[in-house]
Amino acid sequence: MLRIKQATMSKSRHYKKIYQKGAPKKKWALIMLQAAVFTLLIIPVVGFGTFIYYAKDLPRPERLSEAVLAQPTKIYDRAGKVLLYEVYGEEKRQVVPLKDIPLHLQQAVIAIEDAEFYSHKGISLKGIGRAFLINLGLRESQFQKPGGSTITQQLARNSFLTKEKTIPRKIRELVLALELERRYSKEEILTFYLNQIPFGSTAYGVGAASELYFQKHPKDLTLAESAVLAALIQAPTYYSPYGPHKDTLLARKDHVLSRMVEEGFAAQEEAEAAKAEPLVFQDASITIRAPHFVLYVLDDLMKRYGEEFVREQGLRVITSLDWELQQQAEQAVKEVAQQNVAFGAHNAALVALNPRDGEILAMVGSKDWFASSYPEGCASGKDCLFDPKVNVATYRQGRQPGSAFKPFVYALAFQNGATDETVVVDEPTNFGVWGGKEYIPQNYDGRFRGEVTLRQALAQSLNIPSIKVLVDMAGVQESVDFAKTLGIGTLRDPSFYGPALVLGGGEVRLLDMASAYGVFAAEGQKTPPVAILSIQDARGNMLGKNQNTPIRVLPPEIAHLITGILSDNEARAPVFGERSLLFIPSASAPVAVKTGTTQEFRDGWTLGYTANLVVGVWAGNNDNSPTLREPGVALAAPIWNRVMTYAFASPSLRSAGITP
Repeated sequence: MLRIKQATMSKSRHYKKIYQKGAPKKKWALIMLQAAVFTLLIIPVVGFGTFIYYAKDLPRPERLSEAVLAQPTKIYDRAGKVLLYEVYGEEKRQVVPLKDIPLHLQQAVIAIEDAEFYSHKGISLKGIGRAFLINLGLRESQFQKPGGSTITQQLARNSFLTKEKTIPRKIRELVLALELERRYSKEEILTFYLNQIPFGSTAYGVGAASELYFQKHPKDLTLAESAVLAALIQAPTYYSPYGPHKDTLLARKDHVLSRMVEEGFAAQEEAEAAKAEPLVFQDASITIRAPHFVLYVLDDLMKRYGEEFVREQGLRVITSLDWELQQQAEQAVKEVAQQNVAFGAHNAALVALNPRDGEILAMVGSKDWFASSYPEGCASGKDCLFDPKVNVATYRQGRQPGSAFKPFVYALAFQNGATDETVVVDEPTNFGVWGGKEYIPQNYDGRFRGEVTLRQALAQSLNIPSIKVLVDMAGVQESVDFAKTLGIGTLRDPSFYGPALVLGGGEVRLLDMASAYGVFAAEGQKTPPVAILSIQDARGNMLGKNQNTPIRVLPPEIAHLITGILSDNEARAPVFGERSLLFIPSASAPVAVKTGTTQEFRDGWTLGYTANLVVGVWAGNNDNSPTLREPGVALAAPIWNRVMTYAFASPSLRSAGITP
């Protein structure tokens, strides 16, 4: 009994010893198991809590579809084909639907930015891992597979978040990406993305980028050009084709094409051909055509809608400008004005319009908007002989028109009962005291012709008979009022001018003068100048349309009489000659024309018209300094003659229904 009991006790002590020896290990295993269970339970809770914490103050993802993206206003010529200028704010954007974005551009972007786009739910664990390795320096980032941010994450970041690199911002990005995927289809997300991402400069979205770099709509991009845009996304400033890293951009473009082959988006042969394709990037300089005209239009738009609306609402503005005529006018003004420098005249301007509807067909405000002021160092608006940015055609202070004002006075005299056969005497005449001294004017050539008809007096631009017409047949006050009726809005109180009014003593604008001459061309009907034909918003809704209605301000027979005199080449021949620059040999219709020269030869004018076209030209110096005694027929008529001659042969004017 004793042995058995001892043996039993001995065995018990043995097992106890063994048990005690293994106890710490088993206890630790139990603790680890409990910790694992706790971790598995707590991670979802913490994750959910984190999600709720960062999601509570996040912007609403539905804002993507509600938002109206800022788009530039585009200003076109009358045909709606030539883009004259784009007006945009901080972001230049043209929203393009996915159906108008070529598949190869979509695939190029997906291949280089997010190859798993159509399979993930907003985030990519593989991508996050790649980004982690790159950040640790364990993997090269350049020209490797896409990084950590999916297209959806990039969209969330660009649309809702700041650029800061912090863990909270990254968590918000992930939360937003998941929510975007829940609310929108892949096609919608890709459309949002392609219209919002920056491409360098002020270009946002593929529409603006295509136009900036290739002057194309996205649907017209080649495979190589699409690869370039995709290559820019990663670092648009660094890869800019206008910067020092153009070669790196082209290398990355080739990498994009290789990635497209790897993903099955392009055949090897296509990719190789695209890699070899020569690329032509558009000039990086600001593009503006017909600058003085565009700024005139822009001023009108700003007054109608305000600056912010114009810069961001994507208006499509069709103007009245005939681009072919504008180009001819710019060339004529530039070349002749440069020749006029030898005669002391450093600048010139031109306006052409249709007198039937007031539509401005061409506007050249100076001989070269892109040139520098002259002389160097002069102050704009003060002492510049040539001030390129000033639009002389619409200059608010105006210029004196010289004898170009005479037809208005004669028209009023004819309304009061005079005829073109009425006789006045051209002789030395004292018209009394004006401006503190006796007013005894001279004719241009210093000669006196005795008895002349009003037809001869106007056609030959005789000064003394014209002053008699003003004083005895029209009246100074009445002539000022009549000129205002025709659209001359810059004239002051009549007492300021006296008899010198008929010789062009009052300041006028070139645009107003051309419009007023248009009354004669339109048989007495006045239509105010118009530069905008139609305005549409980004959705194609019509916001405004030209609805100019002519009003009668002059009896048609009086308009015919003025036109008959100004087109009478024989009547003006004694002063100007039979084959002067006022005569258009190729004209298929009567051309009426009048010149003007101001005191001390400061301004030279030529205004002429047919039934459907008025062309007005000014030449001189911006600072109002005298030229070298050259009249309007010498300085302005050469420009007028070239443009009017072109107009008679212009196919663009004929196609627009404008036949001079």
